[in-house]
Amino acid sequence: MARVKIESFFMSSTAIDVKNLSVAYNNDKVLEDISFSIPKGSIAVIIGPNGSGKTTLLKAMLGFVSPQSGSVSVLGGTPSKVVGKVGYVPQRFDFDKTFPITVAELLRFSYPMCSEEKFNEYLTHLEVKRMEHALIGTLSGGQLQRVLIVRAMLHEPEILYLDEPASGIDIGGEKNFFQLISHIHKKHGTTIVMVSHEIDFVYSFADQVICVNRQLLCSGAPPHTLTPQILRKLYGKDITAYPHH
Repeated sequence: MARVKIESFFMSSTAIDVKNLSVAYNNDKVLEDISFSIPKGSIAVIIGPNGSGKTTLLKAMLGFVSPQSGSVSVLGGTPSKVVGKVGYVPQRFDFDKTFPITVAELLRFSYPMCSEEKFNEYLTHLEVKRMEHALIGTLSGGQLQRVLIVRAMLHEPEILYLDEPASGIDIGGEKNFFQLISHIHKKHGTTIVMVSHEIDFVYSFADQVICVNRQLLCSGAPPHTLTPQILRKLYGKDITAYPHH
């Protein structure tokens, strides 16, 4: 009986479990035999050079691409079974900037069943309230990212996926962005899974770093995992990580 309880605890404490995952496009293997687990309530960041398969890995966890072999379990089920429990902010959000839709209208259209109280709460504590009447096409890159995060969080997902969310944001904006993600994590206990190339921020920001270059090169806590040897193997050159406090 005790053994069952222990096994149940470990199952329930895991948000994502990837086992021997391989993905190929037109016989070109993009990911090969990758395995790792992400605990619930943690911040996990996927890093690697361009073309390493980072976004493909994220899409496999979302159920957007099918494995050639291996499996992905999310919250104890397949990705397609838990769609309502996850939020996703893509790397690019393509839209007609001349279309006359405001921030509030976009968010309401995305989640019409959201209560007024919850709607205003998210707009306020993610600092979007002041721009709710602004046209989407007039927002800066950083402002748009905040709106997309609110859009992903309105249904209170257990897992929030972010694909290169700080791309196109200046360095000062990046710092504010990572603070925003930390705020979401602390306030809501949301599991955060993010693709990023900002190694210095990741060093202090993440609970777990997953290093990918078609194969899994490392998975663990950044201070112990991001060694000069691993970074050299990952990027093919000497890179040093400096923690941001």
